[in-house]
Parts: sequence; structure tokens; C-alpha cells
Amino acid sequence: MVASENDSKHMNQVVRMEDSADPPFETTYKSLFDDVTAAPEVSDVAECELPMIDLNELNLGELSRRACMKKIAEASQEWGFFQVINHGICRELLEKMREEQVKLFAKPFSDKAANKDLNFSAGSYRWGTPLATCLRQLSWSEAFHVSLSDVLGSRDIHNNLSSIMEQYATMVSELSQKLVDILASELGQKSEFFKEKCVASTCYLRLNRYPACPIFPEMFGIMPHTDSDFITVLHQDQIGGLQLVKDGSWFAVKPNPQALVINIGDLFQAWSNNVYKSVEHRVVANPLHERFSTAYFFCPSYDTVIESGVYRSFSFGEYRKQVQEDVKIFGYKIGLPRFLLRTH
Repeated sequence: MVASENDSKHMNQVVRMEDSADPPFETTYKSLFDDVTAAPEVSDVAECELPMIDLNELNLGELSRRACMKKIAEASQEWGFFQVINHGICRELLEKMREEQVKLFAKPFSDKAANKDLNFSAGSYRWGTPLATCLRQLSWSEAFHVSLSDVLGSRDIHNNLSSIMEQYATMVSELSQKLVDILASELGQKSEFFKEKCVASTCYLRLNRYPACPIFPEMFGIMPHTDSDFITVLHQDQIGGLQLVKDGSWFAVKPNPQALVINIGDLFQAWSNNVYKSVEHRVVANPLHERFSTAYFFCPSYDTVIESGVYRSFSFGEYRKQVQEDVKIFGYKIGLPRFLLRTH
């Protein structure tokens, strides 16, 4: 969940794009394309299938339930990623969410940048990487990173997007609570912490679009990173592009539109004392096809303190501030290593 803010220089370069739906990557980042030696190297990546977990097994008796819970915990330890089916979110809602998302990104770029006719908080719309100094730091994507406080309780019946987002977020929030309850239980911990600290209004939806990128054979749709939350729930299309690190090597995740992808975030790695792994991942842009995905970030309030035997205590707000400062200075996120306890 690396945040990139639209600074004034960035916005001053978009005034001529009023009739285009796409952000002006080529004009804004023209100077970066002169140095192709700094382009990402993402070729020859083997494909993998994430562990698949059928959540219906939780309802088939105690033995099946225990086995399913164990598989969730093992995947979170060994992969930091897994996928789930029979997750309780109907296909019709997923399809409606995607349809509204596609229509949203089809709006003129100037409307998206100005938050025109949208009820999202200022700064929700983000694109590219304003502070990028080379192509390896450039994300060829646009997104609406929306606080659920912007959509929960919406009574605007004429705004189909807000209505669908609220329905989707409510159901994904329930799924997230179920999964963190299981993961806490497998550590022998109680889950009241998550019920108290991770209410729906502290979580986020990120609607992603990765435009086709014909400039180079390879380009990051989003640069390598870990997520800063407890868990992320991802619904992606069939295009592919998501890649993750496993045993020191990058692997391309085979897309499965019927499943939701779950990954562990930094906060859960710290809370679990490194039992569950927050794994580096990225998205590679496609030269021919655009890609859409929707990510739900299961987050606590900013004043929530994470206690750990591996990392010093820190609040979520402190962690987010440190990430933003590091991105501004170095161009990338450092994350949990910043908070390691020093041993002598």
C-alpha cells in the first residue's frame, strides 16, 4: 500500500489531456524514457499457482474445519499469499463491481484528476509515480485509493458506483475478519484485537487500472513493494501480471477470475512475530491489454499500536508516515526493517 501523492508539478502537466481517459505517462515522464538501462528487468519469470483454499470446508464438520484453518495458516507462513473460492461474495456482485470500475476509469482524465462528480476524499485519485527518478520506480497505472468512510452509509441512490462499492466492501470486510480470526487462532491468540481495531471505516478500497504499455516490452504496472496492512483481498481479471517473490525468485501468479487472492501485510507479519510473511510483489504492465483489479486493505485506526517481540512497538500512523518519508527520499518503501529491535 505504497502511497503516491499528486504534487503540483505533476498536475500542471495534465491540462492538455481533457479529452483523454489515460494519464499522460509519455509526456510527464518523457525524461525517464531516455535512459533504457534503468528499465525494469522482468523477463523469464516462471508461472506459479497459489495455494487454493475452499472456504466451504469450514462448514463441513470439525475435522474439515481444522484442516482448512491449518491450510490457511501454512500458506500464510510459506507463501504469504493464497487464493480462496466459496468465499461468500457472489459472482454477480463481483461482475457489477468490475463494470462500475471500468466505467469510472473511462471518464476523461481531467475529470478523474479533479474528482469531478465523485464523492471521494481529495487525493484519492493517483497515477504514475510523481517522485520517480528512473524507470524502475515508475508505476504504469492509475488508481482510486478510497477510504471506506467515503462510501459507507451512502444514500445517493443515483450513484451506482458508491452503492456497489459499499456492498462489495461490506462483504469483503466480513471475509477479512473471518480470515484474521482463523490466523490469530492458529497462533493461539484471541481475535478481539482485530474486531476492535479494524472496523470498516478504517479500511480502504483501491480500484486499479493498468493501461496497455506499448513503449517497452516490460514495465512495472506497480513497482515491487509489500502491503502495509494486516491482509489484502484482491479481485483481479484474467489478464495476469501479478508477480511475487518465493524462495528468492520472482514468479508470475496464474490468474483465476473465480478466486480471490489473499496476501499478508506488514502489520500481520509484525503482530505474528514473523510467523506470517508479508511478501514482496509487483505488477507487470501488458503491452497490448489493460488490466483491472480491486484491492481491499484491512487496516486498523492510525493510533493502533502493534506490539511485537521482533519489532519495536509502533502505531499504524507512525508506520505510514515512515513509509511516506522513505518513498520521498529514496523512491521506494523500506518498511518493517526500519522497526527491527536492535540486539547487542
